[in-house]
Amino acid sequence: MAKNSCLAKITAGVAVGGALGGAVGAVYGTYEAIRVKVPGLHKVRFIGQTTLSSAAIFGLFLGAGSLIHCGKGY
Repeated sequence: MAKNSCLAKITAGVAVGGALGGAVGAVYGTYEAIRVKVPGLHKVRFIGQTTLSSAAIFGLFLGAGSLIHCGKGY
């Protein structure tokens, strides 16, 4: 039961990190696309890449943090 609970905490950490990273990445990607003046439909690709990469990194780190925290026995 404890292992399953730990897996649920890690999954929740990855999900929250991905959602937070995606939101931050979308805002930052939009700002950068406007600032750098990315032409036409390339903006969509630029914003999408920024959103997905930011979501992946935030999700990875928050999932790793949840894994480390799950191993501690308080």
